[in-house]
Amino acid sequence: MDKRYKPLNLSEQLRIRQQVVEDILNNPQWPLQQVVQHLKTSLRLTTAELAKVAGISARTLQDIEQGRSQGTVQTMNKILGVMGLRLGVCKQ
Repeated sequence: MDKRYKPLNLSEQLRIRQQVVEDILNNPQWPLQQVVQHLKTSLRLTTAELAKVAGISARTLQDIEQGRSQGTVQTMNKILGVMGLRLGVCKQ
């Protein structure tokens, strides 16, 4: 957790995580860049911390955050997997 914030107790952490999932699901129009930034800031994680938890390089995460890359479906699933979510393709 980012050292700029005071530690949260377990109930606050759970509430924030639930809110993040709701925010992401309620805003399908958000570009992936915005989803990653919201996830990172809401969970109070640094780029390096989120990358480590997601199992990707910090550079890859930084490129997605800054719009230099859209990331692959596999990479986005690793990032969203932190919250138990998946990015998918579905037939309409």
